[in-house]
Amino acid sequence: MLIRKIAAAVFAVLALGGVQAVTAAPATAAPRILYYDASQAQEFKAVVDQGAQIWNNSVTNVRLLPVTAGRTPNIRIYADNGWPRTYSSSLGNGYWYMGRQAVNQGYNPPRISAHEFGHILGLPDRRTGLCADLMSGSSAPVSCTNANPNATEARTVNSRFASAVAVPPQVYAWQ
Repeated sequence: MLIRKIAAAVFAVLALGGVQAVTAAPATAAPRILYYDASQAQEFKAVVDQGAQIWNNSVTNVRLLPVTAGRTPNIRIYADNGWPRTYSSSLGNGYWYMGRQAVNQGYNPPRISAHEFGHILGLPDRRTGLCADLMSGSSAPVSCTNANPNATEARTVNSRFASAVAVPPQVYAWQ
């Protein structure tokens, strides 16, 4: 308490004398980098990259980057004939499937990709039926093409990656 009063008095005297005191801004942590491997996503590789870019444009505390030689990916993406689904082992780690069944039924591939990345980033399904909610998944109409997380979804991901929040392993499957 006494130190704060002395510091305030020193700053006041300096300010009266025309001296500017600069205090350091709080340090910001670098975003956590998650590497993904889309080499087995087959015809959906470009859509997977698009889903990652959507998240990179929406949040600041985590970055999704294609895996480079010599690195182990945090996330692996596969393609198959079933429904899209995600298996997360911990926050930012796991694998997901770009299921052709949903694509064949008319669901928007970039939305599917961003949605499945959302699970890896710690977001659960929120079956709201609203197109504005990325995590509403297949409860939104087939005509929905919104592939961007809403403000709450982005804020939640930023919050989770700003600290060491533990998210238990989960399985997310479209129904």
